[in-house]
Amino acid sequence: MSRWVVPLLAAAGLMAQAVPASASGDPAAGQRVYAQCRACHTAEQGGRNGVGPNLWGIYGSPAGKREGFRYSANMRELADAGLVWNEENLRKYLTNPKDLVPRGSMAFAGIRNPEQLNNLIAYLRTLQ
Repeated sequence: MSRWVVPLLAAAGLMAQAVPASASGDPAAGQRVYAQCRACHTAEQGGRNGVGPNLWGIYGSPAGKREGFRYSANMRELADAGLVWNEENLRKYLTNPKDLVPRGSMAFAGIRNPEQLNNLIAYLRTLQ
């Protein structure tokens, strides 16, 4: 092993810890990140479903239960098993939807930037 590998691995570990899974984000910055979602989702109270379900009140709610939206069979299975849109599940889904719902219909590749992810989740928490 090269003398550089151990320090690089240690630095990578520190960087991974720099933005903890429960980090709070900036809701205003998260609203800007949400702009990527607008093509398929609305986020207004009583808003319509689009290609994706309306996201008003999504944080803390049961998955796959938006009235009038047709979910994939895989999402319905997970919803029936009790999937809830909490911090952990939103984080996993928004990073890579197929990691949480492998046969789901969401075509979004995911958010890889931890700061943007934290900000988006902070914004979704405000939609109550």
